Amino acid sequence: MLTSSVMRLILGFFLLIAGHFAPEPLSATPRPNVLFLAIDDLNDWVGFLGGYPGKVYTPHLDRLAASGTAFTNAHCPAPVCCPSRASVLSGLYPTSTGIYNNQHWWKPNLPKLRTIPIHFRKNGYHTIGTGKIFHHTAGNNPPNQWDHFKRAPFNDNGWIRYGDSSYPWTADKPRPREFPYSGIKLYSEEADWGVLPQKESEYDDSQVADYAINYLENLDRRATDKPFFLACGIFHPHLPWYIPRKYLELYPRDKIFVPENIPEDLNDIPRPGRKLAEKKSGDLQKIRETGRWRTAIQHYLASISFADALVGRVLDSLTKSNAAGNTVIVLWSDHGWHLGEKGHWHKRTLWEEATRVPLIFSAPEIGDMNQRCAQPVSLVDIFPTLIELCQLPPIDNLDGISLVPWLMNTAKIRERPALTVEESGHISVRTLHHRAIHYTTGEWELYDHRSDPNERTNIAKDPKYEELIKAARSWLPKNPSHPVATKKDFIFDHRNFTWTRKKNGRIIRGK
Repeated sequence: MLTSSVMRLILGFFLLIAGHFAPEPLSATPRPNVLFLAIDDLNDWVGFLGGYPGKVYTPHLDRLAASGTAFTNAHCPAPVCCPSRASVLSGLYPTSTGIYNNQHWWKPNLPKLRTIPIHFRKNGYHTIGTGKIFHHTAGNNPPNQWDHFKRAPFNDNGWIRYGDSSYPWTADKPRPREFPYSGIKLYSEEADWGVLPQKESEYDDSQVADYAINYLENLDRRATDKPFFLACGIFHPHLPWYIPRKYLELYPRDKIFVPENIPEDLNDIPRPGRKLAEKKSGDLQKIRETGRWRTAIQHYLASISFADALVGRVLDSLTKSNAAGNTVIVLWSDHGWHLGEKGHWHKRTLWEEATRVPLIFSAPEIGDMNQRCAQPVSLVDIFPTLIELCQLPPIDNLDGISLVPWLMNTAKIRERPALTVEESGHISVRTLHHRAIHYTTGEWELYDHRSDPNERTNIAKDPKYEELIKAARSWLPKNPSHPVATKKDFIFDHRNFTWTRKKNGRIIRGK
């Protein structure tokens, strides 16, 4: 019989062998860095999505798409900036947060909301940001989200747009004397386009890219060895479409495609949908009547190519850095933009032009290169996807789900549709082949993208599609949140990022 001491020796030997061959604990694996690239108002007019009928110059976005997985059926959670970005950064639809429009501040209403940068920061990441990540107006980007954040000077030709390096707020300055460069005044002073009399390096978005590039070029000099979460928000092609001339020259005016003008396209659409289309229709009419439609589209395209070039500079800097092999890259746009389709000139609708956006993931050793996934996905899926890719603690009750299974198998069927929530409560339900739009009046639109990719014929009233409508209805949120208090309900103190609620004088402090 073996003695107890011999038994301990044998057991210790087997434990040593087992430990030698056991897989390394997941927690010991270096967590990847994250490069988080946001673009504003970019619809599907990019090379890899093919939304523009002519040639569009987006070589760097196309290069990024070729390095990983492009989701070709990705849709925004809301068709306007503030609620869409709040949803992306929280993983929650507007129907969960109550953030439905640009007049809603999320922080005083949802002080405990867990966002992407704060979740990374709380879990050992160095969080750095620049440009437009949250909505760009004062009060939407709390300082506690970041270790470091730098806004662009936003000083195109002497005009401070929405803030500068004195984060988080600065006063506006007058418009340039030459305004409007387009020669036409529209609904807002931001609705302008033209070539500014300054160097490319002096454009606000160039300085946003410069800040991200400088960070990547100096990784070896950082005072921390934490993995980084670097967010870079490019404002173009959001209005105003101010661009360096060389990007405008990519698009000769006589080669510009303009959307077909089909007034009867709205005839089979419920009244709430027509009302969405008719907003800003006066601007579109003025643009057409003054002969500026083609020129305006030319500047939107040039703004896309300018944004693409800036993304390319940041990607090149990452490639040259020592973080190139261990960085997850995600690129997204907050919503699309109409340039005359359905008689509309703006965003804020629930059709393909306003909801379909670029979404690319490039993750080391996850999936193959140059993948395309046609399954319906939402931007609220970005947060849970990053959580899984970076091995962070999960967050309960997110509306989004991780896209890692689709990074591994792009053909995997996804039953869950992508929802887009308009501020009035109207909701689009986008599946693999169909778009259904539910209006608060109870009316519907339905389009089959296999036969009607331009969404011209509403088939919702055809009895043979009753099951499709029923299926779409099952995905509508059962108890949508009421809209939160608006900016008018608060007094915001930008110096210490606090709010006083007007209703009862209660102070809600931002951190």
